[in-house]
Amino acid sequence: MQVDRELDTRGLNCPLPILKAKKSLNEMASGQLLKVVSTDPGSIRDFQAFARQTGNELMEQETVGTDFIHVLKRR
Repeated sequence: MQVDRELDTRGLNCPLPILKAKKSLNEMASGQLLKVVSTDPGSIRDFQAFARQTGNELMEQETVGTDFIHVLKRR
């Protein structure tokens, strides 16, 4: 999957990964992909709720070691 922007939020806890993702998405064009890397286990459900509430599509979620990776498509 070819992402347009990557955001490293390792070490940050809720709500900072969501707030930083929201800011990045606002700077992106419709249809572009944002990859967010987080170490907050709560980010899995946080990004699911964020996608539902904002209309941005959650394309993928995966756990790699201690990293939680989320890919969002800008609405």
